[in-house]
Amino acid sequence: MGFLSGRATFERYWITHDPTPALGVDHIESLKKHKIANTLRAALEQPKVGFLAGAHLLDTKFDLEKNILVDAMHFGVRIDSDQIPSAVRNAWLQMELLPMTVDNPSGKPTKSQRQEAKEAVEARCLEEAATGKFRRMQQIPILWYALHDVIYVGTTSPVANELCIDLLQRSFDIQVERVTASKLVRGFAEEHQLREPLQKLSPALVHDTDVAGTVVWWNGMADNYDYLGNEFLLWLWWRWDTDSDTLALSDDSQVSGMFARTLTLDCPLGENGKETISAVSPVVLPEAALAVRSGKLPRKAGLTLVRHDEQYEFSLQAESFTVGGAKMAYIGNDTEISADRSAVTCVDRLRGLTETLDLLFAEFCRRRLGTGWNDDLREIRKWLRSAAARDQRMPAA
Repeated sequence: MGFLSGRATFERYWITHDPTPALGVDHIESLKKHKIANTLRAALEQPKVGFLAGAHLLDTKFDLEKNILVDAMHFGVRIDSDQIPSAVRNAWLQMELLPMTVDNPSGKPTKSQRQEAKEAVEARCLEEAATGKFRRMQQIPILWYALHDVIYVGTTSPVANELCIDLLQRSFDIQVERVTASKLVRGFAEEHQLREPLQKLSPALVHDTDVAGTVVWWNGMADNYDYLGNEFLLWLWWRWDTDSDTLALSDDSQVSGMFARTLTLDCPLGENGKETISAVSPVVLPEAALAVRSGKLPRKAGLTLVRHDEQYEFSLQAESFTVGGAKMAYIGNDTEISADRSAVTCVDRLRGLTETLDLLFAEFCRRRLGTGWNDDLREIRKWLRSAAARDQRMPAA
């Protein structure tokens, strides 16, 4: 049932305007009003979007006990699209044209005949679409966590995310902002009065071959700092490799971490391509070291984090902060907590994951916007050069 079982993949949105009361009957009524069975679409090409109750693809039975989980609301969005294959449409067109051209001396359809055939095909498409024969239904889990004004959308598809957010904003009259590396660092700078250092920021020159400000996947906009997500993963890599795998966080807790399962690196100049490495610990492989030394930056990485006896395994897309395949588990000694699989506990663990990730990123922001960054950058460059020297001394196999 969405975020309440199995692994979770999601993007986050912070609620910036919410005129609705506390989660309750009004929210359930809005879900019922805009459920998938009640929504309409203007044209065949447009998807039909509506709410689900969350249990399965056809579940539209909303109620307080099922959908309201203390400070959170769990439900779903279904996107229905009727896409008739072009080969089928073309076949129908030929079938319409064939009897029309029997008496034509040239054997070819006239302009008016072709137009008539096209209109007949469009009418048939509408009829066939109404039967659901070519319908594709996509279910997307949604978690509205009112305590922290955040919405989790369980897909990484830009189109699906846009449709889900549009439905949520129209149905509840709310406004949201997507949580990305830029959004997080702007929030950190605002909270700690560091807006001026942030405005002066530009991509770090980590490698000897770096060209100032050149990151091909960054649009260069003044308020876009998504490239800090790439620098964050590189900073973690350096910290965990040269110092301790445990970092102190601003709430006086500690987090231990490691890279695991997958690592994707890309050339910021757009010249040397992209590389994806899959292994239990991808950063220890020589190809990972070679890629990062050659100037590539991490764009996606599998991470394992441990904090408060909770272990989080997930992949992180650096710029968008999209979380993929998240698995959350209690690893402490309390058997009662370990056996707890309740919906509320699942929500709390999801919140724990994002809180841990945000606190860890905040520690990077503290260094990146503070006076300690020059020291870190110097050590990162030294680390990259020393790794290159070690590889050169290694005997050939």
